[in-house]
Amino acid sequence: MKLPASMTDLANDDVAMEWRRAEGLTPYPDALATMRARVDAIRAGTAKDMVWLVEHPPMYTAGTSADRADLREPDRFPTYDAGRGGQWTYHGPGQRTAYVMLDLAQPHGTVRPRDVRSYVHGLEEWLIRALDRCNVRGERRSGRVGIWVADRATGTEAKIGAIGVRVSHWISWHGVALNVVPNLSHFAGIVPCGIHEHGVTSLRALGSPATMADADAALMAAWAEVFGA
Repeated sequence: MKLPASMTDLANDDVAMEWRRAEGLTPYPDALATMRARVDAIRAGTAKDMVWLVEHPPMYTAGTSADRADLREPDRFPTYDAGRGGQWTYHGPGQRTAYVMLDLAQPHGTVRPRDVRSYVHGLEEWLIRALDRCNVRGERRSGRVGIWVADRATGTEAKIGAIGVRVSHWISWHGVALNVVPNLSHFAGIVPCGIHEHGVTSLRALGSPATMADADAALMAAWAEVFGA
């Protein structure tokens, strides 16, 4: 499969998978089409596994469990049915979305083959380790998918990383979204992931100087620790 010219190769020599970064803002329909094509190619044995790093224009995407009542401002930004698991999610500039296309029939580091729970746990661990490299402590929460940051002084917490996956014939697609420096007011148009009682945060809001390039470097460095080469 030939990838769009706006994609940049990232250190792909002599490795079992590819890293790509899309330049600029990627329209969501284009992202879906590219992922579908890559999933088909991986299944056919004509392409490597891939992690694709993108930014999107402001928009809201609905997972298969999304409640339409949780779309508070339906006319604010474009909305899309994502086809992934989960509920409503915001995507926009300053948020790093990492689409992960892996053959889950094979083992990947700590992730067991044909085990979606193990895969989601691996995605969570990946984000936690990447955040640690940005001097932010990310945490899991029982019954909630995603990564959270706690302010123990006030007893509050907020979500910094979202996870939504789809698996087709044991090939994964969709992935994670890490809030680096997005406009957090844009999240007000939805109930993110259906959770009313907690807010959202970002590296910038937490006082981190990390840039998008820093976040990318952290994600790439943490990957091998969880998923192997």
